[in-house]
Amino acid sequence: METELRPPAEHRYADELARLAETDAASGVELPPGWKLSARAVRAFVLGSPQLGVTRKFYGDDPLVDRAIVSLLGRQGLMLVGEPGTAKSMLSELLAAAVSGASTLTVQGSAGTTEDHIRYSWNYALLIAEGPSERALVPSPIYQAMAAGRIVRFEEITRCPPEIQDTMVSLLSEKLLMVPELGGEARVAARPGFNVIATANLRDRGVHEMSAALKRRFNFETVRPIRDRRFEAELITRTLDAELGAQRPPLSADVLDVLVTAFADLRTGATESGTPVKRPEAVMSTAEAVNVAYAASMAARYLGNGTVTAGEIAQQLVGIALKGSDEDARLMRHYVGNVVRGRARSSRDWKAFFQAADGLWR
Repeated sequence: METELRPPAEHRYADELARLAETDAASGVELPPGWKLSARAVRAFVLGSPQLGVTRKFYGDDPLVDRAIVSLLGRQGLMLVGEPGTAKSMLSELLAAAVSGASTLTVQGSAGTTEDHIRYSWNYALLIAEGPSERALVPSPIYQAMAAGRIVRFEEITRCPPEIQDTMVSLLSEKLLMVPELGGEARVAARPGFNVIATANLRDRGVHEMSAALKRRFNFETVRPIRDRRFEAELITRTLDAELGAQRPPLSADVLDVLVTAFADLRTGATESGTPVKRPEAVMSTAEAVNVAYAASMAARYLGNGTVTAGEIAQQLVGIALKGSDEDARLMRHYVGNVVRGRARSSRDWKAFFQAADGLWR
């Protein structure tokens, strides 16, 4: 796994999952049918437990995690909606890893997603040679999850055409997938532990609206941006530590504060003191803040002096906040020329940010 850029959660946190399973076994706590961990252990895995040496992985709305776990215990699926970059996919991955011990059973929604991706397809060479058989059948991730009693993830479900989305209606209500090609009443019935976690971006609601029938099969939870700047800074630091380890260039608390503050200003439309800021159309999420911090770290390591500066933060912010929009460029020039310029008079790091940013948005 060391050669993978990003191993799945069950591999990255294998030690923590094993520790939580041992704690469950020692305490004799009841596990939900088909689950690898107890509901409390799943919560501890996602939100952290210092007593058990388990790190916090999701920052923000702790009660949302509780409600998500309860949804997975019930008959309905879990639908995570929110702005892009609010860690919906990460939360679904963590929940699947903790509940099922596997997070890789995933359907990626797109305009090209077909019914075969949701139900099953065929190995046509075997199909022609032998006719319909279990050996020729190629099970979808949902088929595999039903047969094994696991969580399956459906990413960006609203990007699928409505007729493909509605394939999920009967699967979620009847927990049964028929295979008429095999004759008789050939089918796969969902085993205990099966459920679906779907995600959808609020900005994509107009892509393909979900039918009322499908909506009824899900509990909807909105994942909101992190509002606590301390949490956001901690998440950025932990992510850089995890991905870069000992090779991570130093990033001071003051420079990190510049990054977090700039994103908070542009995300919320106001500074901490209440000064209005015009929000760009570009997504200014925590995930994008992590990307800026990572890119600035690479710039400092390979092109700079080995220490991340506020100037490098400003330079990397261009690729996030400016995605071909002239209006966003104008708003960023206004932000730099007014808010950042004012802070630069009393802060060395904001001055470095201003000097690097001034002129980048033209």
